[in-house]
Amino acid sequence: MTSIPHHRPYVTGRELGYIGEVLAEGLRANKGRFTEACCRRLEDTLGARQVMLTHSATAALEMSAILAGVGPDDEVILPSFTYVSTGNAFLLRGARLRFVDIRPDTLNLDERQVAAAVGPRTKAIVPVHYGGVGAAMDAIMALADTHGLVVVEDAAQALGGTYKGRALGTIGHFGAFSFHVTKNLMCGQGGALVVNDARAAERAGVLGDEGTDRARFVRGEVDTYTWHDLGSSYLMSEITAAFLWAQLEAAALIDAGRQAIHSYYLAALAPLAARGLVELPSAPPECRHNAHLFPIVLPDAAACAGLHAHLSRQGIQALRHYVPLHLSPMGARLGYRAGELPVTENLSERLLRLPLYVGLASSDQDRIVAAIAACVDGR
Repeated sequence: MTSIPHHRPYVTGRELGYIGEVLAEGLRANKGRFTEACCRRLEDTLGARQVMLTHSATAALEMSAILAGVGPDDEVILPSFTYVSTGNAFLLRGARLRFVDIRPDTLNLDERQVAAAVGPRTKAIVPVHYGGVGAAMDAIMALADTHGLVVVEDAAQALGGTYKGRALGTIGHFGAFSFHVTKNLMCGQGGALVVNDARAAERAGVLGDEGTDRARFVRGEVDTYTWHDLGSSYLMSEITAAFLWAQLEAAALIDAGRQAIHSYYLAALAPLAARGLVELPSAPPECRHNAHLFPIVLPDAAACAGLHAHLSRQGIQALRHYVPLHLSPMGARLGYRAGELPVTENLSERLLRLPLYVGLASSDQDRIVAAIAACVDGR
């Protein structure tokens, strides 16, 4: 029996040729023509003010935390149902994390609970667009405007998703994307920072240049460059950008392939959902998802564990997602405990992500659905 992985990266075939061009033209660390091309393509596609390529979404989030002015004793509101980078970026600035529960339909930050979490030390709100489905950005931005807060969109999974026609990652003050090997468009390891706040644009460039005014030196505005601000080696390499350019060229093809599989799962599993045997993902009408994930929710933790084990025996890799941050060992060290976020805790025990990648054969899609039906329906 052939195994079916949860994810298999899609390679267009042009990546190696573009990397060869970088080598042939004289290898440079970053900010070459492929970096420039990727940034312009993303800015045009997203309608973004400024895009900077980073070595990871983690780096983009860390830059956002600095640009947002987050410091010791500030509070940052975010969901616990997210990857560790969302929390680490702000903990590294000395902030306290204020976890808010998620909505059961989108698994995103519950905007109705955010207002109650805002306090005198609140500095920022960090919505995570889980699976490429947009959080309720109108309500979040309105609350941020009222209280003078910064909004950092964790759009690591969300490139290609929209909210009321606007690209996710471009609605808040800052946005972070991921091009990790598991993402829809990937370059092995990479990310992007979207700077939507014009006041932060110049400083973002300084942070990316290790805190120096190197960009002014390159433009001939100063005779030498020196240290001016915080910063680090946050930027994506030119070789990695060359790989990413091939992916961006194929973005429409990749999106169509993923959307087709997502639609197949929705239709094929609908009869099981109608009988209450599984819950299927949903996106509000104002959202366009990017088919990054296909999570299903089982009636209880035992049913989820049983299906997980059954699929594994069938050679099908389905994954759990996530261990909530407040229930992790680090969360315990920070003083959080079980029972604080009931929706997050309940859904995290019942959720399973199905294989979804361009190139997943129709016969394998049928096999996955049949295996799920055989387990949950007792057939």
